[in-house]
Amino acid sequence: MKLVRLVKAVCARPSIREIMGPLHVRTFQHDFIPRDPNAKPKRFKYPQVYDPYGPRPPPSDKVVELAERIAALPPEERRLIGPTLTERLRHPKMQVIADEGMDLGAQGGAGAGAGAPKAEEKKEKTAFDVKLEKFDAAAKIKVIKEVRAFTNLGLKEAKELVEKAPVILKQGITKDEANDIMEKIKAAGGVAVME
Repeated sequence: MKLVRLVKAVCARPSIREIMGPLHVRTFQHDFIPRDPNAKPKRFKYPQVYDPYGPRPPPSDKVVELAERIAALPPEERRLIGPTLTERLRHPKMQVIADEGMDLGAQGGAGAGAGAPKAEEKKEKTAFDVKLEKFDAAAKIKVIKEVRAFTNLGLKEAKELVEKAPVILKQGITKDEANDIMEKIKAAGGVAVME
């Protein structure tokens, strides 16, 4: 009696075939049509230059007009476009790799050091960085306002920058600009140094 109930309980559960349906296995593909041996291969037109992003729409009239205006500028003004856009769009400044102290190999051979003039003469520094060292807690808001004035940062970014002190505020500026910024920060209640 127990055995009969056990067999019925086992048989009452659905099998895998009932759950998944019949397994599809096609050993013979009756709908396969062999290729015609006399047919010519298809010729595809490939573009001269591969563009992974696909065809692009033509530029707008504004972009075309801007390109024409840039092309009409004199060369010395065209050279200023890159640095101006870099500053305006707040791209990070590329750091110069110093080659002082590096062995650059065959720049004169083994005897170049004795007869060559001194190449390591001190060059006058033209680009300076302004670093905020510290500020009075009471003058924090004034310092943030001054930082916003010459960095074109938003309130939140300027606040975060000032709170990270000591931090570099502006890089690659002239000595006059650096002195002007240092005076403004000193008047606001902060201490800035020129590097």
